[in-house]
Amino acid sequence: MIYPSTTAVTQQQKQEDTKMGGQHQFLEPTTPTAIEAAKKRETSPPSAKEEVITIATGCFWGPDWIVKKQYGGKGLISSKVGYIGGHAANPNYKQVCTGSTGHAEAVRVAFDPSKISYAEILEFFLRTHDATDVGGQGGDRGTQYRSAIFTHNDEQATTAKAVIADIEKAGRFGGKKVATEVVPASEWHEAEGYHQDYLDINPNGYHCPSHRPYW
Repeated sequence: MIYPSTTAVTQQQKQEDTKMGGQHQFLEPTTPTAIEAAKKRETSPPSAKEEVITIATGCFWGPDWIVKKQYGGKGLISSKVGYIGGHAANPNYKQVCTGSTGHAEAVRVAFDPSKISYAEILEFFLRTHDATDVGGQGGDRGTQYRSAIFTHNDEQATTAKAVIADIEKAGRFGGKKVATEVVPASEWHEAEGYHQDYLDINPNGYHCPSHRPYW
């Protein structure tokens, strides 16, 4: 992603996006771990406590947009984009884009666990980017665009590893190994205001072509 990009959303992406937003068909969970979590959630009492998932899948504009299309009104409380996993204090966008701070562009989603489980939303993020790419996503190269799950507790780490194992066992990426890192969440730095809801405000803005359903 070049700062700031004006590359338009491609026609292919618009076609893919109909699967995830507006007139889209909701993407149901497919991994055994996520399916079981959905069944358990449906029989559990309502929860007054929100949960959080933090994940990096490349340029953060796209995943922020598609997760709201998928789960808006279905358990999503908020979605914010920011920087995580680095060593520099108070990083800004231009610094992160150089790859020198160690941070990844990421999305942090707060959700209602009585309406959507961690495993379900995690599978959604993993299936809507190329989780086998070790060097970035699409034309966005560098560690700032890496695929990573930043876990907030041991249960999330266990679930993340189980979902990845399910995906690999099913050969969802053509038999390729999932390259997504599973690491404890470090300090979160919320991105500048103009990055929040970017593709909602700029519908013709840049959307990495790797952000689409892979199954």
